[in-house]
Amino acid sequence: MSLQRLLLVEDDAEMAAMLAAYLQRQGFHVTQAHDRAGALSALRGGRVDLILMDVSLGQDDGVRICAEIRAEQDVPIIMVSALSADHQRMAGYDVGADDYIAKPFNPDLLLARIRAVLRRAGRVPSLVHRRRDSVIAFGGWRYDARREEVTSPGGWQVALSSRELALLRVFLANPLIPLSRDEIAVALDDGHAAEGRAIDMLVGRLRQKTDPALIRTERGLGYVLAAEVARQDA
Repeated sequence: MSLQRLLLVEDDAEMAAMLAAYLQRQGFHVTQAHDRAGALSALRGGRVDLILMDVSLGQDDGVRICAEIRAEQDVPIIMVSALSADHQRMAGYDVGADDYIAKPFNPDLLLARIRAVLRRAGRVPSLVHRRRDSVIAFGGWRYDARREEVTSPGGWQVALSSRELALLRVFLANPLIPLSRDEIAVALDDGHAAEGRAIDMLVGRLRQKTDPALIRTERGLGYVLAAEVARQDA
């Protein structure tokens, strides 16, 4: 089972370092961002299972960033603020935040809230955080999510089966992140046998139809999409 991936958006360097260290000790992978641009960049860069975002981010407004993210994605968001007034809480909930915690807080309470939100979300590696009307570029290739079309760097379309497309979507949601066979099987979640050999064969077919260098074997870990991805509006 891979580590759950948290995005911590906090402009106070000391607070960010303290929270990141604590959450890493609890078994999470933590990526840090300090403003709107960093948060959106981190989201484009790969899988995020939950966002922990401060309301006050210097010149940026965490509530507005939450609304912007929620317009495109359903990744769970917990807002953090030194302001505990009810109207501040409601502002976060109104734009789609999943929970709200006021500073100062007990780290163990924060951990419990994070785990509760993650349990409700029931996240697995998948494309649930990506818009279905996007075109995703990766390693010179393009995937049109709306048309479910895959185009090579040379401009020709590649015909993939429904399972091969599902597998590609899993990799596109997790670029540069090694995924185990079990994680891939759970992410596909289509009722097919989840034994490792079936996943190996599916990966092999996708490699043959695209570019073998795109999907790299990580010994002892699984498979990884060896390319950055970039989303373009369709």
